[in-house]
Amino acid sequence: MRFEILPSLLAADLGSLGQEIVRASNSGADALHLDIMDAHFVPNLSFGPDVVSLAKKTAPAFSRNVHLMMTRPDLYIDKFVSAGADVLQIHVESDCDLHRELRRIRQAGIKNSIVINPATEVEELFAYLDEVDGVLVMTVNPGYGGQKFMPECLSKVKTLRKLKPRLDIMVDGGCNGETIPLAAQSGANQFVAGSYLFAQRDMARAVRDLRSKL
Repeated sequence: MRFEILPSLLAADLGSLGQEIVRASNSGADALHLDIMDAHFVPNLSFGPDVVSLAKKTAPAFSRNVHLMMTRPDLYIDKFVSAGADVLQIHVESDCDLHRELRRIRQAGIKNSIVINPATEVEELFAYLDEVDGVLVMTVNPGYGGQKFMPECLSKVKTLRKLKPRLDIMVDGGCNGETIPLAAQSGANQFVAGSYLFAQRDMARAVRDLRSKL
């Protein structure tokens, strides 16, 4: 299974978003990760559909992986599809009909994924595994970048990999040159790195270094 590295735009210089998107696109990473926060599901606000549109306009060939940290993602799916999302990720803890919304994302012609927070038991995902293109296991409590990696979350990755050997399994939170190999050993194949990558003067070199570790 192919390893993929995704810089998270949440850690970028917000005063230079266009340039930061280009820098991530030119780094050799596989896709751009965009965290959308509603200040209700998580205690923070971040981007809206316009930033997804900016990413599509600025680096159209760079895939856009959009993580909806929202209580009601169902109210915004159409907006983010129209803005240019290539993958939409919604939380198992969200307040909506997940079966219906996962199906609606696929019907829009893009990939879907389901997300699980650290405090949620992995069994909560089981009812959806045959309906998704991927799973995102949060390795920090969502809401802010720069948090410390929670290795105890990797047991979920191991369980999911045993159940679904071919499923894309992503980890997000505290990912760097030390923690990404641990996640890969547990069965993850996609890795979101925000603070670690955007803090590097040479992001391309940092991406190459992560690939060498994987």
